[in-house]
Parts: sequence; C-alpha cells; structure tokens
Amino acid sequence: MGTPEFSVTALEALAAAGHEIVAVYSQPPRKSGRGQKLRPSPVHQLAQTSGWPIFTPVNFCDPADVVAFAGHDADIAVVVAYGLILPQALLDLPKLGCLNIHASLLPRWRGAAPIHRAIMAGDQKTGVCIMQMDSGLDTGPVRVRRSLEIGVTETTTQLHDRLAVMGAESVVDVLADLAGHACVPQIEDGLSYATKIQKSEARIDWNRSAVEIDRQIRGLSPFPGAWCVMNEQRVKVLASCLSDGTGAPGQVLQASEIACGNGSVILTTLQPAGKTAQIAAVFFQGHCLPARLD
Repeated sequence: MGTPEFSVTALEALAAAGHEIVAVYSQPPRKSGRGQKLRPSPVHQLAQTSGWPIFTPVNFCDPADVVAFAGHDADIAVVVAYGLILPQALLDLPKLGCLNIHASLLPRWRGAAPIHRAIMAGDQKTGVCIMQMDSGLDTGPVRVRRSLEIGVTETTTQLHDRLAVMGAESVVDVLADLAGHACVPQIEDGLSYATKIQKSEARIDWNRSAVEIDRQIRGLSPFPGAWCVMNEQRVKVLASCLSDGTGAPGQVLQASEIACGNGSVILTTLQPAGKTAQIAAVFFQGHCLPARLD
C-alpha cells in the first residue's frame, strides 16, 4: 500500500525477495501536467506493468472497500507513504497486521513530511523505522530502527533516495524473520510532528540567517522548491551551500553568492519558471545579474 516513488523501491524489493503480492493499493489517479490528464501514481504504474491487482479507493469509509480488502486473505500488509488513514477494522484484517516504513527515527518527525522537516530543522542524522501499525499517527511499536548521517549539502531528493533503499532493505529483513524483530514501544522523549509542507513556506526571506536559508533551500528541493525574485521573475533555488560573505540581505556578492541576514549562501542549482534546472554556472551565463535578489 503506497503511492509515490518512495513506495516503489519497497514494492520492487518485496517482489525481488520472493513474496507473493496479492494486491497493490494506491491513491486514485490525479490530474497533472498542462493537459490536466488523469495520471496513475508511480506505484499504480508499477502494479500495472507487473500484472498485480491494483485498487485505488478514495478512502475506506465505504464498507465495501474493507470487505474487498478482507477478500485478499493477506498474511501481512506493508504500508509505505500511502497517504490515506487506515481504519482499525482494516488494520486488524491481515493475519500478522500491518507494517509501515517510516522515514524518520520515531518519535522524531511523526507525520507527513519527515524528510523535509529533518533537513529544515538542521538534524544531523535521520533514518527509517519499520513500525507495527496501530490506529494512531505513527505511534505504533518499532521492530527495526536504522539511522544514517545527513550530508551538509544534501537535499530532500538525495536523502529521499537513500532512505527509500534503506527502508526497502529493512522491511525485507523484518519479513524474513518477523519473530526475531520484536516490537519495541515508542518513548515520548523527542516527540515532534512533521506537518505537511505548505507552498507559503517556500519564498526565501534574505533577512534570515544563511543557515536557515540553506536548510530551507535543501529541505524544499525539489518540491515545492524555495524561490526568490530575480529581475522581476520567480526563480527556484534547488541546491545551495553555506559561505561566510557579508553584505546587505539579498545583495549579490558574486555570481552565485548571496548575502543573508547573517552570513551568505552559494546557490548551486537554479530553475527559472517554466524551464529545467541548471547548475549555477550555466544559469548565470544566460541571465543578467541584478545587484540584489528579492
């Protein structure tokens, strides 16, 4: 049960490990692109090409959807970034319950956007937990906890890909020896919630410190993408690193170094509106550089 690319890695690993996939659940196709055509999720697409039965309920409020789920007679359900709340009636149906791959070191960053929030908060490490699901929001006991260091210039895209692999490998290990991976209740120390990312968080305020802006840029890359205004046009900044330049907030110190309220950031990847991302050296060859960014 999953929807985005993060879930695809786990589904592929489960199949490669020899597990029988009796059904795949994903969120319904959404409209996207210029033509606003309905497009199936990455998990939905993989299920179609692999020949697995695919189900896309809007939610599980309809009892018929719960009855259909029961009909699979599944031993266990693996839930990875599915995006829907599962009722207790459904959680109780698989013989061995439901496992969730969560991309944080619980109880740190329960909720919708743990990878983004870890980078934006300046966490030095994160990881994955394989959790036995209960009716709460990421409150279930943990069977496996694995950690990794967050790179100083790492973006959400890069960290996402590493955690997806770690999560897939971890859930395969747990399923190979479920009895050997006992459930450990979560403690409440360090509890925090990774609220959904809002587009209102994306505009860069150059009055903030370089450390905060750098975390914002890397944490919101690639979506929704931190942005600023250059020559009256919106430009996304998708990667950056810290520097120690000084100047008025927003002042362009060099071609890609911008002064902040304290310190400076070097912009390394930018994306003009309606165009593809470019490394800074290429971007600034084709754009007249203003004295400051807004």
